[in-house]
Amino acid sequence: MDFKFLPSLFLLIALSSAHQIKLYNNCPFSVWPGIQGNPGHPHLEGGGFQLNQYQARTIGTSNNWAGRIWARTKCDGNGHCETGDCGNKIQCNGAGGVPPVSLAEMTFTGAGGLDFYDISLVDGYNLPVRMVPTGGFSASGGGRYDCKAAGCHADLNAKCPNELAVKAGDWTVACKSACAAFNTDQYCCRGAHNTPQTCKSEHWPTNYPAIFKSACPDAYSYAYDDQTSTFTCRPSPSTNYDIIFCP
Repeated sequence: MDFKFLPSLFLLIALSSAHQIKLYNNCPFSVWPGIQGNPGHPHLEGGGFQLNQYQARTIGTSNNWAGRIWARTKCDGNGHCETGDCGNKIQCNGAGGVPPVSLAEMTFTGAGGLDFYDISLVDGYNLPVRMVPTGGFSASGGGRYDCKAAGCHADLNAKCPNELAVKAGDWTVACKSACAAFNTDQYCCRGAHNTPQTCKSEHWPTNYPAIFKSACPDAYSYAYDDQTSTFTCRPSPSTNYDIIFCP
């Protein structure tokens, strides 16, 4: 065997196992996707860029990338954004989005070799978003959370309680989580409330996650909402994903 071809062979295998994420902006205005890799993972595309209305952009990841993607809105020339701001810069370079913001979260080739993904409103909401696999295989028999679309299609800003609303003039531009709004151990699932058994939103003074959940049943509404929010897909050997803002 000619061993000089081995590096090229390994590169080909690595590329064939990589994921592609296609970001669609279906909003009638520009958004600025923010991208943050989990610890030990790169911040793809420098962590962000502008995506004009009705445009799409494809980014590549390693087969085991993990991180989060969100949309920022009304960013100015200095990089300051009305929602989802990551420190007054277009390329977030590791900085997360300032809540409230709707998040697409993913862990590729995680436990059992599965991809795990979800749409999270744990940090609040700013825009509707959908994440759907293109390719891949059923992981557990084709159930509701098995290689299906995760998302929040509703306009939660229109349903947001006044005490959670973030305003720009007369308009609600984002909706805070109860944790961000009130910063109590109970609403934030911390301290004595830091387990699934002790942090149940139905026991809260006001069940704010129920408002989010009724509008977006397939999205994370608070920290221990795993059972009705986490999706899995078995790569084949890798699976590509579409993330659509304003689906």
